[in-house]
Parts: sequence; C-alpha cells; structure tokens
Amino acid sequence: MKVCTLAYDGLCTFEFGLCVEVFGLARPELNIPWYDFSVVACDGGPMRATGGVTLTAAYDLSTLEDAHLILVPGWRGMDTPVPDHLVKALQAAHDRGAILASVCSGVFVLAATGLLNGKRATTHWRYTDALASRFPEIDVQPDVLYVDNGDILTSAGSAAGLDMCLHLVRRDHGPDIANQVARRLVLPAHRDGGQAQFIPKPMGPNRGGQIGPLLETLLRRLDEDWTIEAMARAAGLSPRTLLRRFRDSTGQSPQAWLTAQRVAFACDLLETTDLAVQPIAERTGLTTAETLRHHFRKIVGISPTAYRQSFAR
Repeated sequence: MKVCTLAYDGLCTFEFGLCVEVFGLARPELNIPWYDFSVVACDGGPMRATGGVTLTAAYDLSTLEDAHLILVPGWRGMDTPVPDHLVKALQAAHDRGAILASVCSGVFVLAATGLLNGKRATTHWRYTDALASRFPEIDVQPDVLYVDNGDILTSAGSAAGLDMCLHLVRRDHGPDIANQVARRLVLPAHRDGGQAQFIPKPMGPNRGGQIGPLLETLLRRLDEDWTIEAMARAAGLSPRTLLRRFRDSTGQSPQAWLTAQRVAFACDLLETTDLAVQPIAERTGLTTAETLRHHFRKIVGISPTAYRQSFAR
C-alpha cells in the first residue's frame, strides 16, 4: 500500500515525525509487506520545519496520483490559506479512491477541499471553535481523539495522531500487528477514537491559589459527600466566595471539578486494580456504578469496561 505524507514550508515537525515513524519505518520483525512510504513536497525548494530544521523531499504532488493513503501532518497555521494546487491534488486523489487523514491542524487543509462537508471531524481542542465557525458544514467533534469516516480521518492534537495512525494500521493489518507496532512505540495498544482528548488533572496547593489546601483535602477525601456548604466550611469561606475563587483558580465549578477528579481516580483504579465498578464508585465518591458509568462516559468518552480493556496494566 502506498502511503504519502505531505511536507510543506512551516512543517509541524512532531506531527510529521509520527507519520514517518508509523508508516515509514521498516519493520522486518513483522514478517509482512509494510507500507510503501513517500514524503511529498507541497512547496518548492528547501522547506522549513519547527525547531530550525530544513528539509527537501524527493517527490512532488504528482506522486499522489496513485497513493492509497495521504497524511496531512498539521498545517502552517489555521489562518494560512491552502494553495489551490494542493486542494485540487487532494480532491483528485480522493476521487480516485485515496484515503485522506489529517493530524491536528491538518484538518484545515482537508476542510479547504470541501470533502469534509456533511461529515464528522475533529482537531486539537484549541482549534475546534475556529473550525466550526469557519466551516459550518462540518460536524465538529470537539472532545474525541480521532474520527474515522472511512475515506477521511481526522485526529485531535499532536499525540492523538499516533492513535489515529495505529487505528489505520489496525484497519489494514488487524489488531495483532497494530499491537506490536504500539509496543515498539511504547504506547497503549488501543485508545478508542471516542475517548476524550483530556481529563482535568488534580491541582496541588501551589496551583490552587487561596483554595489550594481545600483542593488537596478534596483529593484526599474523594469518597466523602462534599456539598458546596461543606467545602465552604473546610475552606473557611462563604459559599458565594468559594464559588468565585474556585472558578478563578480552576476554571470550573466546585462540583464539576470534583466530578472530574473522581473520574480521574476511577481511571487509575481501572488501570491498576481488579476492583469491580461498584467498589470503584464507592472509593471515588461517585457512590453507585450507574453514576460512575454516566460521568465516566461523559468525561472520558467510553465506558469504564472499555477503558480497562485498553489500559489495564
């Protein structure tokens, strides 16, 4: 299978590198034909890349004419127009049956082709609002790792591109081969595309401002019933002041922050213990298995069982 990764002036080095790592690196240990990999230049002459690197590519856009998979590893800026010759080359390749896939801001290149209209797509959480505003015909999914439409795939920020690339390997070669590649990359074998891009992490007292000690207390005692009034008493504040300072420090309401930390703790328990869902719900303060499943799916994007299958150590 012929895989082409685009290179352009202003190249996103990490996004480009992960595409090369997954599809361009020889893997004789797998004992199967690996991908026929090419780097394709979108611009003429030496191209600059993040980090002070310059590169040239042996192939131009004509190479896309018989590509099976074309990867767009980011883009030089979401406000930077996509050249007409690149748009036309991608449209023609897709019309011939090529699969298109973007990493992070590379979605703006695919959006410019019009091929994402009426389809789901994602990108880095910092860019989702801009994508939705500029391309209202696209069904933007703001909180997933990647979206697979079959012929067009998009991933969230940077490292989520690895999840998408491993997913493509899994589509082509099955889970055993994908798992071997993941092990070589020292990555989890599978993170489902619907998993949330991130979960808010606990904050220590030095990051919580005046309510830092309260945050530490909450984290130590997640299994307790914390009402707004109970939190206010523990912090020595009025409920109204607590709400204001909590949002100033964390960007969330007390209950939203607490729920996120309880789900984060549930993730740890699912990864490191054999506890059933109900005992985990009790330890985290979510009380019941039903409540845990509800909040877990809302924040992480998948069920506790699916999470454990992917990440249990």
